[in-house]
Amino acid sequence: MESSRLLQHLAENFSLLRAAVVATDPTASVPSCPDWTVADLVEHVAKVYLHKVECIRLGAFPDDWPETIPADPVTALDRYYERLTTIFAEHTPADPAATWHEPDQTVGFWIRRMTQETVIHRVDAELAAGGGLSPIAGDLAFDGVDEVLKLFVGYGSTRWKDEFGTLLDAPDSRPLSVATGHHAWTLRAVPGEVEVRDAATGFDGDALVSGEAEPLLLWLWNRGGGDAVRLSGDRALLAQFQALRTAATQ
Repeated sequence: MESSRLLQHLAENFSLLRAAVVATDPTASVPSCPDWTVADLVEHVAKVYLHKVECIRLGAFPDDWPETIPADPVTALDRYYERLTTIFAEHTPADPAATWHEPDQTVGFWIRRMTQETVIHRVDAELAAGGGLSPIAGDLAFDGVDEVLKLFVGYGSTRWKDEFGTLLDAPDSRPLSVATGHHAWTLRAVPGEVEVRDAATGFDGDALVSGEAEPLLLWLWNRGGGDAVRLSGDRALLAQFQALRTAATQ
């Protein structure tokens, strides 16, 4: 997706996130993150924004917070969202930035990542508020599915090996497909890695996970959507994938 479109989605989802948190008791529990209150959620997002500002400004990961974080979480959220969008506006997507994804050390990586981060935490805030969930735009949800599979499950399996425990010591290496709309991805777990590629001919695995992009994205991030996601094929392979995606997104 073009960075300009991602930035539109970032602005829209930040507005929804902020509206949900200011309308909710800050001590309320977040159902999708049961160890967090709403205040914890807001503080987390604010710190994530500030951290990415520093990754771009310094061209390196910051050693420490550059300043004292405001005690009021919403104040911090507003302050660091403004700084994040300002620094995005001051750079092109191709400009260099320190990221955890070695192949992509650009501002554009953080534009995408912060947009998807905001979407998922906006969902968390709306769940805590107890109302219905605002829809996720189709192109944004599709991009989010692609990001989860390729960056968090695929690349993450090689970067954060400890998070996967023994799952990739001797995995079932048969292919599994994930599909939404007219697009599919093929995943194959091999020792020490999950290989992820776009499927050239659609479903080509021994098991299939499929659904519309929005519920599929929420399901991948353990935010629900399970009723609208279809699981078919080999049960052991499906169970392995569920363990892998949980390890990648915890």
